[in-house]
Amino acid sequence: MSTLPPVRVIRPAEQQPDVASGAMRRMAAISKTLCGAERIWVGYVELGPGLVSAAHHHGEAESAIYIISGEARFYSGQELAVTCQAGPGDFIWVAPGAVHIEMNAHQLEPVRMIVARSTQDTLVFNVATPAGWRP
Repeated sequence: MSTLPPVRVIRPAEQQPDVASGAMRRMAAISKTLCGAERIWVGYVELGPGLVSAAHHHGEAESAIYIISGEARFYSGQELAVTCQAGPGDFIWVAPGAVHIEMNAHQLEPVRMIVARSTQDTLVFNVATPAGWRP
């Protein structure tokens, strides 16, 4: 039986920097290391004004993203040609293995997001950006 408490609050000072893609800043909050999570990872992600992540995917993990503030643009699909935009209150789902890029669509403020994955591992696999791709 686990010695971990059944309910745990992870304070900002306890959160840990985690693997990020490109210009993103990622902080783990719910993970095996921090609270013993086995099947989920949740964290805070921030992308500065006008910045873009590297092209990447998360292996077999599904991802759910909630936009706290700012405007995020997501590129996915063949040659990253599919574009969708999300703002405060929007949720985004990313399929397992889906190559994508996140971009902060705003030039003055960061985009702030909560990210949850279907594994407690923070799987980030950077891949080559298609030749000639531009946001």
